[in-house]
Parts: sequence; structure tokens; C-alpha cells
Amino acid sequence: MTIDEIIECVGALDGVLILRPAPGDGSPEISWGDAFFYHSPDGTVPTAAQPFATIVTKDYPGEASSRLDRPDAFRVNIAAGREEFVRRTGRTPQDPAAGEEDQGVDDTVTAHPVHGSAGWLAVVNPGPRTDDSVRELLRHAHGLARARHERRRGR
Repeated sequence: MTIDEIIECVGALDGVLILRPAPGDGSPEISWGDAFFYHSPDGTVPTAAQPFATIVTKDYPGEASSRLDRPDAFRVNIAAGREEFVRRTGRTPQDPAAGEEDQGVDDTVTAHPVHGSAGWLAVVNPGPRTDDSVRELLRHAHGLARARHERRRGR
């Protein structure tokens, strides 16, 4: 999967706002080139919500274990929730990984290097092994975000 394929997949879901920070738009330089996905039917950045998925193209502070300093490396991060996290990793988000989980392995679903304890999963350089899983997880995370949005609106 490419970054553009992921953006196309998420962009086809209802009510999605995609932010792609770039020079000159007031966003922090570290976020330039990345993508942030929100459930926002009105097209505005939600003030009380985090993105349900992101794509990062470089290591952020505390996240160097993904080794995104390699050419063309990127990581898709997905707020999968507790149930999907357990299904994909075999442990709860709060349980430590058995041994040293290598979060820089390409095309493998792993716990997010920093936000795994909140039920986030990550895939570095998604490819043929994880294509279906990434698409399924993105749809699932979108559904969770949509449900949160509707609860906040009192529906």
C-alpha cells in the first residue's frame, strides 16, 4: 500500500476530514508530509476529538523504534480500540509486550510504539501481508470515531 492508496481508502468513508500539513499552513514543521484522519461530517477539525488514524513519514520524539529515517518509510497508525488490539496482538493494550516487540518490521501489525496502551495499532510500510488488515482496521477505527461523534451529538 502506498500513502496515496491509504488516503484514497479513508477518503471514501463517510464524513472524513483529511488534514495534510504543509509548509505555509501554520502547522508545525514536524507534521509536514503526514496525514491526519478525523470523522467530521461538517468538515471542520473537531475540537474535542483526536484523529482516528494517521500516517507519519518520519520518527516523532519517542517513536524512533519504527525506524522511519529509512528512505520512503512511513507508518500508518490506527485507533483500533481494545477489542481489535487484543485480537491483533494477543494481549490487552495495558499489558506489556512479551519480549522486545520490533515495531520497525515492515508490513506487520504491531502495537503503536507510544500509544499502544490506548489501543492504537501501527503498520510500517504496509504491503501485501497487511493490505486487507489495514483497510479493515481503518474502517473499524472510522466506525468507532463515527459512534463517538454521534454520542457527543446526543443521537
